[in-house]
Amino acid sequence: MSPLQLPGQTAFYQGKVRDVYTIQDRLLVMLASDRISAFDVILPRPIPFKGQVLNQIAAYMLEATRSICPNWLIESPAPQVSIGHKCSPFAIEMVVRGNLTGHAWRTYRSGMRMLCGVEMAEGLRENDFFPTPIMTPSTKAAVGHDEDISAVEILQRGLATAEQWEELCRSALALFEKGKAMAAANGLILADTKYEFGLLDGQITLMDEVHTPDSSRYFYAEGFNERQAQGEKQKQLSKEFVREWLIAHDFMGKEGQSVPPMSDEWIQTISNRYIELYEKLIGQPFVPQPQTSEETQKKIQQSLDRILTAPTR
Repeated sequence: MSPLQLPGQTAFYQGKVRDVYTIQDRLLVMLASDRISAFDVILPRPIPFKGQVLNQIAAYMLEATRSICPNWLIESPAPQVSIGHKCSPFAIEMVVRGNLTGHAWRTYRSGMRMLCGVEMAEGLRENDFFPTPIMTPSTKAAVGHDEDISAVEILQRGLATAEQWEELCRSALALFEKGKAMAAANGLILADTKYEFGLLDGQITLMDEVHTPDSSRYFYAEGFNERQAQGEKQKQLSKEFVREWLIAHDFMGKEGQSVPPMSDEWIQTISNRYIELYEKLIGQPFVPQPQTSEETQKKIQQSLDRILTAPTR
């Protein structure tokens, strides 16, 4: 879908996955594209219905977690679109890990036991639960790779005050507990996830997506303990299977590496896995809602007209 032209638009930013429109410097219109990224690289082919899956899961989760902390979302007028308040973002991704998997496991397997200033115990196996969830933040890079960072470094670099850091940690861990409970109710384990926060009228506010397959990793709970005991690979629903496929084809986003060809069959497999996660996590059938640019723009404009004429927050 080509970039839209929206009345009152004051800025436009195309991220790895989302197209972000700023309206009158106070609202954001986020359009979740079908692009897919891994290792901070946008892969060459879109994934059918991925944008709708991400947007609808995020909207569902943002509504379900409003009691924990305020968030940016006002409404979702179209399958791939969310509209909300523009916040001043913290340049930090709050990564919460309940299990030793993904980047944490790759770090652990290399022999390192410190991750973002947090010490990981000896004797753990891939996918084991940590005794308690750990916070492993990263810097939020505008381009290129995000970088691990410790709490000490965050304070030293002025990315947050000590009081703000405490609140960010408190909110992220509470959101993770809520996410774990929602996943467990549907037979899943929320293994790890990331949150992004900003300031809105001086208040720390949850931004962006929450508990989606792009920001989170889920395992199937049924048979998890048995697979761990037998040293078997865990059955999971997340984007990690895409990363694993890329690694197996010698691509990790490093200089000189090329993205391997993605067949039609592989693209459809990825799409099916995203839809499977939606249905498993939300507990409802996924209903594809293809939209033309004209239909999407019309729904956005109707929503903006209503929001902009309502009393300000």
